[in-house]
Amino acid sequence: MSNIIAGIDIGTSKICVVIGTQSQYDSNKLEVLGMGKATSDGIVRGMIVNIDKAAVSIKQALQAAEEDSGISVNVVNVNIAGKHIASAYHAGSITRDSVEQEITVDDINKLTKDMYRIVTPPGTEMIYAMPQEYTIDYEIVTQDPVGMLGVKLEADFHIITAKTHAIQNIHKCIKKAGVEAEIVMSSCLAASLAVLSDEEKEAGVCLVDFGASIINIVIFFDSIIRYTATIPIGGNIITSDIQKSCMVMERQAELLKIKFGSIQPEALSAKAMVTIPGLRNRSPKEVIISNISKIIKARLEEIIEFIHEEIVFSDFYEKLVAGIVVTGGSGNLPGIQSIMQQITGLETRLGLPDEYLEEESSIHLRNPSYAAAVGLTLAGFKSLDYRQTYYKATQSADLDFSRKNIKKEKKGRFSFTNILTKTKSFLVDDYDDK
Repeated sequence: MSNIIAGIDIGTSKICVVIGTQSQYDSNKLEVLGMGKATSDGIVRGMIVNIDKAAVSIKQALQAAEEDSGISVNVVNVNIAGKHIASAYHAGSITRDSVEQEITVDDINKLTKDMYRIVTPPGTEMIYAMPQEYTIDYEIVTQDPVGMLGVKLEADFHIITAKTHAIQNIHKCIKKAGVEAEIVMSSCLAASLAVLSDEEKEAGVCLVDFGASIINIVIFFDSIIRYTATIPIGGNIITSDIQKSCMVMERQAELLKIKFGSIQPEALSAKAMVTIPGLRNRSPKEVIISNISKIIKARLEEIIEFIHEEIVFSDFYEKLVAGIVVTGGSGNLPGIQSIMQQITGLETRLGLPDEYLEEESSIHLRNPSYAAAVGLTLAGFKSLDYRQTYYKATQSADLDFSRKNIKKEKKGRFSFTNILTKTKSFLVDDYDDK
């Protein structure tokens, strides 16, 4: 089977790997061939702090996916996360030779490539440049200038940067795990490929990727990425609150959050309790379940307030017709949708990575914690910007057309040369006869 794609989501709590290929029945969908996961080690707040330990975790998850699929992979798409991910806006322009020639995809590519030459803050480099609107000759504003006439082509770009050493550490870590990284993409952009529909992106939607230690936000409007942000807190802070309040170990607090976590304490019995085994020679500890709910709700409300402030700051709050889509591992907290909607005032749904999965794909992948991994696999054939898809198609069509013309030209040239040769031979023969 050709065109095998593997996506590796390196998270603070776990490593997820998805191996798949483009569906032969629907070119927009992913056929999942295998999946694997492993507990993260050597990763703190989304960043690799120990390359050897992280490489071992990645290799374990990758081997599990390879065994599940029966396929060995050499190249992967991988995410990059952490509070060092930053965004900014820059303007770029090019001056074309003639006003009589139409603006082409090559002009668009030239303008975009120029953006990658801008100077970023010391120790950082650009990982993505996303065009917003284009301006032609200082007047015409359009999302797609291809085919139009003009000399001066300008565009505003949404730039995403990351720490250079963080990017290098990812490549080094992936290489130690026995594979090479082809695409390095921020987690929120990868998740957006898996959980958002085209209609939502056009209407205006905010994706909240709620991870263990990082919350990533990306806003789409008119099918274009308009705003990205990172909040350096996540589900782990809720676990920490439970650990401190209930005086239990971290792994016990995490289990309490997963099994009994709810943000509706009034719906629980005030006397319901759970017994936790004590440490050596110590008696078991009893914890009131409704207290766990109160702890989770208090911290979650505080976190969602931060998310709300970030959305308002983006200036796109009033344009989010499709509201909020919450995904990521911490998106599994029962009741998170209702409290998100209550605080932000925006309709909220849970983002499952099944928007572009084939029906036969594993039921285990229909979980928000796999959104980034599925999105990274989709990135092998699906574009973040809707314009990129038909730009590639246009270039392929132009290339095929050029090749056909070259063949015709060559064929005609050879025929014409043969005629000249025969004519010359005839003239020479005729002259010799005389």
